[in-house]
Amino acid sequence: MYHTVAEKILLKHAPGMKELAPGQFIECRIDLIMVHEQLGGRIHVEYEKLGLDRVWDPEKIFFILDHWIPAPTINAAQMHQDCREFAKKYNFIHDMGINKGICHQVLPEMGFARPGMLIVGSDSHTTTYGAFNCLSTGIGATDVSVVFATGNLWFKVPESFKISLSGELSKGVMSKDLVLKLIGDLTTKGAIYKSLEFHGADCLSIDSRMTVSNMVVEAGAKFGVFLPDKTLEKWLEHRTKEPYQIVMPDKEAIYEKTMEYDLSELEPVVAKPSSPGNLDSIKNVEGIEIDQAFLGSCTNGRMEDLQIAAKILKGKTVNPKTRLIITPASQEIYEQALNKGLIEIFIKAGAVFTHSTCGACIGGHLGVLGEEETCVSSTNRNFVGRMGAPSSKVYLASPATVAASALHGKITDPREVL
Repeated sequence: MYHTVAEKILLKHAPGMKELAPGQFIECRIDLIMVHEQLGGRIHVEYEKLGLDRVWDPEKIFFILDHWIPAPTINAAQMHQDCREFAKKYNFIHDMGINKGICHQVLPEMGFARPGMLIVGSDSHTTTYGAFNCLSTGIGATDVSVVFATGNLWFKVPESFKISLSGELSKGVMSKDLVLKLIGDLTTKGAIYKSLEFHGADCLSIDSRMTVSNMVVEAGAKFGVFLPDKTLEKWLEHRTKEPYQIVMPDKEAIYEKTMEYDLSELEPVVAKPSSPGNLDSIKNVEGIEIDQAFLGSCTNGRMEDLQIAAKILKGKTVNPKTRLIITPASQEIYEQALNKGLIEIFIKAGAVFTHSTCGACIGGHLGVLGEEETCVSSTNRNFVGRMGAPSSKVYLASPATVAASALHGKITDPREVL
């Protein structure tokens, strides 16, 4: 048979299997599992029910605290304590602590996401690592416990959608616009348990690919995987010395659906409240007044995101009626922004620049929305109450749109200020 990328990687990780097909249930070996605060939430409770005094492989567990950093409440502090005690008890090797950044940025930065791997994590946006030609997906607490105990997990072999990209993004248009357009086209239920396989992404940076793979889960996808190319190989050169094997689909592979996007034809878009699939053109929402603009998260807190924002904000001032909060996705990015003078640009423009944490994205701290407030955000979800008060409204947009909107105090097409 001929196979897609997802089918090839799953087959490679299914001991004793010589063939598989979409819809089939299989058991796979896991290469790496990522856990964060959920370890101190439900996971440690579920695992301790098993009565085990070990985990299957402490070397294959990536542990980091990132959602509430530093702990803003007593409950968060207790959760962190439970996490640390569990990690110590079971001798976790890769304990990243609280000062590295957001899990989905830090894990690839440290070279843990490589082509051909099968990675799971206690967070739905674990799909991010598909940017590195591996399969990755989020799982729940009981499944994490199974992996901790055995190193294995069941999967249903997914059907694959082929997403063919061509052309290049125009000025003021970013990969966030691409993935929002994709989710809008598919709907939030249009890719449930599918693997979205991206072809022709050579002109997209690794930062841009991570944004796309991060958000495929908002269409219900199980995986979002990019084909390998020289851009990826060059990125990996500086991140890992570990061996890896790139995975390409067979030319004769069968896809359930094929979708084509000419990047040069895309325009800025937004997802209106309260769904990532509630797509609209920027021109239809321009002028909506905002109380807050947020740039950051595991979706859009990377260097290219900060750089486009700095280009827009340099020498200008944030609208006095609007709060602009900027949160880098990792400490490494924070340091790069500092060295390149970006933080100075943001501060002089009137923005608040924070340490790296999920914070405002999850309505945790450092930017919680009040009653009836409106925010334009570069995050991945705009559900009711996601970033604060249930009556608040969140519009999802690209970092360029967020920065442009902060200047004017209302949703603004970034092409007007670039």
